[in-house]
Amino acid sequence: MVNTKVTLCGIELDNPVIPASGTFGYGYEFAELYDINMLGTFSFKGTTRDPRFGNPTPRIAECTSGLINAVGLQNPGVEQVIAEELPKLKQCFHKPVMANVSGFCVEDYAYTCEKLDREAQVGWLEVNISCPNVHGGGMSFGTDPAAAAEVVRAVKKVTTKPVFVKLTPNVTDIVAIAKACQEAGADGISLINTMLGMRIDLKTKKPVIANTMGGFSGPAIFPVALRMVYQVAGAVSIPVIGIGGVSCAEDVLEMMLSGATAVEVGAANLVDPYACKKIVEDLPRVMEQYGIENLRDIIGGARNG
Repeated sequence: MVNTKVTLCGIELDNPVIPASGTFGYGYEFAELYDINMLGTFSFKGTTRDPRFGNPTPRIAECTSGLINAVGLQNPGVEQVIAEELPKLKQCFHKPVMANVSGFCVEDYAYTCEKLDREAQVGWLEVNISCPNVHGGGMSFGTDPAAAAEVVRAVKKVTTKPVFVKLTPNVTDIVAIAKACQEAGADGISLINTMLGMRIDLKTKKPVIANTMGGFSGPAIFPVALRMVYQVAGAVSIPVIGIGGVSCAEDVLEMMLSGATAVEVGAANLVDPYACKKIVEDLPRVMEQYGIENLRDIIGGARNG
């Protein structure tokens, strides 16, 4: 009997599979399809201080082995999330949930995190300093170590729960930024967010996305994500959540061998709403296939082998 359990900042998960923010709504939408309590946890839709309509359409462009999105953090704002979304979530998900937070200034991040930190069902805060689809804030904080650290310090001052910082791959040295976050007090690192990409419509001769560029995700970015997880996990002493192109149980094992304690699944959910369910169900079989009895034992194993 294999053991799929992992521990993320003191909270035990039944398995390391976590639907990524922006691909799983606030959970209850997917609960209509299957029992989402089978998941380790999930990161709910990116939440900001104030409501956001998001970017103009079209927001999605298909690519070979992936997709580009520029949704632009559409969400009802933290007050409504707490008043309406979390009570609905509580009816169908009975585990701690990860709250994903975005902002446009340091004060935004601190305000929203402080609010969500008070919610009993929130187990972790995932601070997104890496969104490529908004102007001002977002990714601008994640491309500079000092700016990233400033956000982390502000959030840690007003929160008591573990804080994971979600980093962008659109940088020269992701290790330097991860180290700065750890030094500022981050409890964990989530990486990677989407890469920056675009498509052009040959009929109109113009960009497909109204925002011109957007976040490129899907299987095509998996090798880049795996490399960055490997680099960061080897450089910090806090847990890493691996994200980027994960679409099967084998990918989960690769991410964990590279150093991830848990693994988020993003674009795959948009292609197949049962993607995470299938990965969780297939994980024991794949573990047995590769002679793995306990997932905790393989974290960072590629570095030790």
